[in-house]
Amino acid sequence: MSAEVATEPASGAGTAEGPSARKVVYCGVCTLPPEYCEFGGTVKKCEEWLQKNHPDMHQKLYSEEALNANLSALSVDAQKRAEKDAAKKTAKAAAAEQREAERKAEAVVLIKRVERNKRKYVTVVSGLEEHGLDLKKVAKELGKKFATGSSVTKTAAGGEEITVQGDVSDDLYDWLLEKYPEIPEDNLDMKDDTKKKA
Repeated sequence: MSAEVATEPASGAGTAEGPSARKVVYCGVCTLPPEYCEFGGTVKKCEEWLQKNHPDMHQKLYSEEALNANLSALSVDAQKRAEKDAAKKTAKAAAAEQREAERKAEAVVLIKRVERNKRKYVTVVSGLEEHGLDLKKVAKELGKKFATGSSVTKTAAGGEEITVQGDVSDDLYDWLLEKYPEIPEDNLDMKDDTKKKA
């Protein structure tokens, strides 16, 4: 790949005082300029993103002629090393994706109805962070959705959970399924922590 950064001229011409500003394109996957995506470890996804969003730049960087020109500039040993490195990075990225998918598949979201005192309840949700959700944002959405108090609290184990005022466990279960389809229904679990009367 060439070492120069892909730039697109910004709208408006330069002034007499200096050159015009340039707009640098950054990859939507790895956030590097497209010429440097090969160093990010997600080359295939980066290439797909570039093809979809900037086809002219994709043609310039990934066309058959561009790839052959870049390979011919390398020595035979360097070509072999580059191919080996690319294969290692691709395998590493695939393994990381697999581990992440397995972790998410095993992560359980627990919805508990907890009795506070004299038939007053709160609903506690834990495990959302394992699915990549921002707990503060979700707590705010829950407060608006159920018109009640909702906050992120620390657990005894050192993690975080969302506490919602009132017994909204059934509605919350349905809302999570609808709002966050990336959480599999099998991973949602409900529990009732009511105090037993003597």
